[in-house]
Amino acid sequence: MDKQTYTPPKVWQMNTDATDEKNGGKFAGTNRPTAGARHEQTLPVGDKPLQLYSLNTPNGIKVNILLEELAECGVQEAEYDAYKIDIMAGDQFGSDFVDINPNSKIPALVDYSVNPPVTLFESGAILLYLAEKFAKFVPMDQGQARATCLSWVMWQMGSAPYVGGGFGHFYAYAPYPMEYPINRFTMETKRQLDVLDKHLATHEYMCSPEHKQGEEYYTIADMIIWAWYGQLALGKLYNASEFLDVASYQHLQRWAKQIAERPAVQRAVELELQAITG
Repeated sequence: MDKQTYTPPKVWQMNTDATDEKNGGKFAGTNRPTAGARHEQTLPVGDKPLQLYSLNTPNGIKVNILLEELAECGVQEAEYDAYKIDIMAGDQFGSDFVDINPNSKIPALVDYSVNPPVTLFESGAILLYLAEKFAKFVPMDQGQARATCLSWVMWQMGSAPYVGGGFGHFYAYAPYPMEYPINRFTMETKRQLDVLDKHLATHEYMCSPEHKQGEEYYTIADMIIWAWYGQLALGKLYNASEFLDVASYQHLQRWAKQIAERPAVQRAVELELQAITG
């Protein structure tokens, strides 16, 4: 195999030619090494207590699922308006969105049921805030059940960037196939799938006690993990199901299909987001 040589410069500078293969890929037109607003923007605010600004990517669907599960439970205080942040158009760099999330990533949420309103960003923070606010889908008492739930939530937050920004980028979005990064991130993605498969061999849900079943064990840990790994296992991400041999993870498949059958999850995946203006 021929090796390509690359010597990093003493000081890195961005290649501003988005057509160059070194700076190409699907998101070359929006990525920059700087933060902050790039244009003025006024985000709409509806009349529901919660205002969601998001996109139906795996990160966005996490919050959709919890909001729809709360609706399934009849929690009227969790009613929400949902607006589309088009990341390809740069909506995430608008002034109002950056005021909510200085990191310019979806999802973001504002809780107008309190005064002053509470702003949140990062999907894990949003799920934990809402679950605790309504005392649903997270163990509230200190102890092993809560510790297990939070551990799996944090596992997802720390692990999924290898799947999305790593495997997904180099397998599906990079300007050309690169063997080393694809191999590197495929190995880590499959290791994570194996972690889940082995765990789910003896657990109905992520936080169920071993060999115990029950709807009460369904938590935000399942929601946040399913949005990435459940969809990946079901062939919904990156057109990579055959490449990753996802069918071989039988226990993960069982869990992913079980959650996919939930009415709230089905609504969450298909959630219609309203367009923003300004």
